[in-house]
Amino acid sequence: MFLLNILLAIAWSALTGQFSPGDLAFGFVLGYAILWSLRRQLRGERYFTKVPQVIYFVAYVAWQIILANLNVARTVLFTPKEQIRPGIVAIPLDIRTDAEITMLANLITLTPGTLSLDVADDRSCLYVHTIDVGDPEQFRREIKDGFERLVYEVFN
Repeated sequence: MFLLNILLAIAWSALTGQFSPGDLAFGFVLGYAILWSLRRQLRGERYFTKVPQVIYFVAYVAWQIILANLNVARTVLFTPKEQIRPGIVAIPLDIRTDAEITMLANLITLTPGTLSLDVADDRSCLYVHTIDVGDPEQFRREIKDGFERLVYEVFN
């Protein structure tokens, strides 16, 4: 379904003669609407639940990166050196597949101020270094309720 949606976007751009990113995006949205209206005939129900999830996932990650950048800048510029408490936090994992764990670890590393260090041998825990631990339980909850939950939803 995704490839068909891409083909419809390209077809739209070819018909209009405009291959700009905006025209391709409009073609993608138009193709999505057409495919959505034909979803029962094409038996592609899953695609129409995943696309909004992926869009929300990308927006959430972008927002978290912006917030993390601001937080790191605030910590570095305005927090006295002796009050910064870097540390390693163990985050218990509900996700189990290699792809899910890799995605979560990469998202954490991509976010400024955090770095994924290791995964337990039994895949039950991810160890994360953070620039300023604060409350470890709150940090765990933020990862589990944010990135881990969204990774699970997108992959399942």
